[in-house]
Amino acid sequence: MEQKHGPSGPAEGETMTHDTTEPSGPARTRARLRGSGPWAALPFLLALAGYAVALALWWERLPDPVATHFSGVDGRADGWTSRTGTAVTGVVLLVVAGAVWTAFVRRPALAGAWATAGFLGALPALMLRANLDATGPDPATLPLGHLVAGAAVAGLAALAGWAVGRLVVEEERPGAPAPEGEPYERLPLGPGEVAGWSRHTGSAALTVLGAGLVLAGPVVLTAGWWPVAPLLVAVGAAGLGLARVRVTADRRGLTVAPAVTGRPRVRIPLDEIEGADARDVRAVAGFGGWGYRVRAHRTALVLRSGEALVVRRAGGREFAVTVPDARTAAALLNTLAARHGKV
Repeated sequence: MEQKHGPSGPAEGETMTHDTTEPSGPARTRARLRGSGPWAALPFLLALAGYAVALALWWERLPDPVATHFSGVDGRADGWTSRTGTAVTGVVLLVVAGAVWTAFVRRPALAGAWATAGFLGALPALMLRANLDATGPDPATLPLGHLVAGAAVAGLAALAGWAVGRLVVEEERPGAPAPEGEPYERLPLGPGEVAGWSRHTGSAALTVLGAGLVLAGPVVLTAGWWPVAPLLVAVGAAGLGLARVRVTADRRGLTVAPAVTGRPRVRIPLDEIEGADARDVRAVAGFGGWGYRVRAHRTALVLRSGEALVVRRAGGREFAVTVPDARTAAALLNTLAARHGKV
């Protein structure tokens, strides 16, 4: 039987807040950009806009089918796709790659995001240009020099991403811990009383991203890019697996597991918990996106922005998971851990 108790604290209608204002000083005097996610998405949006413009301008000059695979140093065509299929594939690749980078990128990797966008934007455009005014698929060629040109565009984009990354500041902390010397909030339980807390929580962003990747697999496969298709499906399936989880706090400690499969799961026993509290987090600005995030001395499962349960482990490491009613779960874990002499 599961009991659920609310911790003592602010009256109804009040909320607990934590000051996450960054300190002022010389280090903050120059302009800064907030969060990696939007700046990882920007180059893919620009590449997508450029690809759409190229399609609009050259559509009537493209043969049907379009040469989409080339081999040899001279780049002779040996594979073709319908004109509509070519357009859809280019858009899907940019959208999927942009979504993945936006969801998982951190500031040091922004150069990689921009380089990827530069290459995926340049190469399809060069391929379309090679097909212009061809009377059939055979005359189209894509010499090796075009790949070099695509790599050069990627290099320039990487430099731009590196410059943008120098201006990005991220909130490494999901909130402020309990003030030093102030005890963690606890849930009142009698000496022989036991209690458990459990909630399902999900992520619309991970659901959409995972479903998009899974659906993109067959589309990319029909275009002849068979090595990419299984990767897209595998990554999408993993994202869907993490899109909805069950968070449980009980005598075993904290358990976070996928709601459908139950594996893989994260379990933190009570004897490893030094304290728990609830904090407010922002998925993009605070963690760079959604999913399982790894930071120095900190890991998190970020499914949305908002309330998160943060557990401080032995050695100072922290684990966070975004879940409603995190304050009750934190107070219960503190009470149960106190029985083990940890809090």
